[in-house]
Amino acid sequence: MTRKSLTDILHDGDRDSLSRAWSNTEAAEDFAPLPAGEYVARIVSAELFTAKTQGTPGYKLCFRVLEGDHAGRQFWHDVWLTPAAMPMAKRDLGKLGITSLDQLEIPLPPGIRCRVKLALRRDDDESEHNRVKRFEVVGIDEPETDPFAPADAPSPPAHLPQAGEGSKSPEPLAADESAGGSNDDS
Repeated sequence: MTRKSLTDILHDGDRDSLSRAWSNTEAAEDFAPLPAGEYVARIVSAELFTAKTQGTPGYKLCFRVLEGDHAGRQFWHDVWLTPAAMPMAKRDLGKLGITSLDQLEIPLPPGIRCRVKLALRRDDDESEHNRVKRFEVVGIDEPETDPFAPADAPSPPAHLPQAGEGSKSPEPLAADESAGGSNDDS
């Protein structure tokens, strides 16, 4: 197999443009964990997964910081689905209106805004990572307008508080409810 050159993969004239960008760009720094503290963040995805190490089942929440110096940064919260972790799993999932295992297969509605207490943990190998200590749902943000969406798009489900309503307990998500929309935050 012949190794491709840069010229092989670029379109006509793109090499000069790419070369200028290379010369004028500073390398990005590696992301360090976020500082410990309280953040306002939106859940941008939620999915079932299996841990690579021991095959433990879990539900991974991905949060994106909405405000402050770290706006746009993401962090994750693993909810473990084991008998030993079930009390914490039911606590955290209940905040999202999830009251049965079947609901874990239904997409969360978009725009869930949370207040999250984030800690900084250090492992035995001295590596640092973030850990969600607690979170509370504070509302649902209006979805961003999709210029390609049909004019009669359904409104978001009402099982969670709307933005500005405070942190009341959400209604359970119906197991047969489609929860409308995807988890993508485009």
